[in-house]
Amino acid sequence: MINFAKFEIIGRIGEIDAKPKVTNISVCANYRRRAEGDQWIEDSYWNRVVIFSDGQRKYIDEKAQVGDLVRIAGRLRDTSYERDGTTHYTTDRIVEEFGVLAAKAA
Repeated sequence: MINFAKFEIIGRIGEIDAKPKVTNISVCANYRRRAEGDQWIEDSYWNRVVIFSDGQRKYIDEKAQVGDLVRIAGRLRDTSYERDGTTHYTTDRIVEEFGVLAAKAA
């Protein structure tokens, strides 16, 4: 039996931060929720994902830009690190699938 933790995000790119061995991307996903008085409002949430694959990083460098609508899927990984004597816990979203669905509106 295979066990796994996966995620999927469809949203617009807010920032691309390419470093020598890793690329971080922030993606905004919008949720609709009911507010007071039966009004529906947009509830935006920013997600940060990490890309290690050289092929995906090249694709992003050549094809993706801020504002593009993208679909991203991958795996979740919990990690921890020590800083100033305090343990910090994080959940990494590691990209396994990346695709541009629509270019940024002109």
